[in-house]
Amino acid sequence: MTQRYRLHYAPDNASLAIRLALETLGLAYDTALIDRRNGALNSPAYRALNPGGLIPVLETAHGPIFETAAILLWLADRHGGLGPAPADPARGTFLKWLFFTSNTLHADLRMVFYPAKYIGPDPQDQAALRRGLTARLQQHLTMLDRAVAAPDWPGGATELYLCCLLRWMPLYPDDQDNGWFDLSRYPALAALATRIEATPAAAAASAAEGLGPTPFTAPRPATPPEGSPT
Repeated sequence: MTQRYRLHYAPDNASLAIRLALETLGLAYDTALIDRRNGALNSPAYRALNPGGLIPVLETAHGPIFETAAILLWLADRHGGLGPAPADPARGTFLKWLFFTSNTLHADLRMVFYPAKYIGPDPQDQAALRRGLTARLQQHLTMLDRAVAAPDWPGGATELYLCCLLRWMPLYPDDQDNGWFDLSRYPALAALATRIEATPAAAAASAAEGLGPTPFTAPRPATPPEGSPT
């Protein structure tokens, strides 16, 4: 008997990409809400699952997996349907964009969300960091928009991950002007967000995490707002 998966999550965190993947694949899973406000990420029990203390973790019959891209790739290889198989000629293209999304786009976005962690408490230093990063993020999005529109775009798990990041860009940090981001400037990404938004998987995830009817094309804060993107 196959063990049910268990997803450790908080609303509107990186776990959203994993929930979308599980729903897309039609897999049975349970969820465990992480109480971020009361320090659950630093609890010994959670650190035993993810020593880095970040969301998400997916518990499997083979042990816990952390890192969003790693979980997505593992699910794709184990169940199919989320990306080209290892022997497929499109595999390399799939991997490069999945890891660009994780290691470059998401990593830069984290610094926009949490500048104090990277440059310290000075507001002017934080503002300068954000200015440089948002300019770089616009370059990343232009590159991705071209890639998504290209005939060799492999789709799959990368699209689910991208939609989560596109959702967060106009919302976070909620104490800043996020006018640097305009989805309409990236027509292929906008079409991708519209398509994924219309799927049953997105509807299920939106209902579970209180994301509203247009979570990717016209996002609003999660209700309840027990998290922030990681």
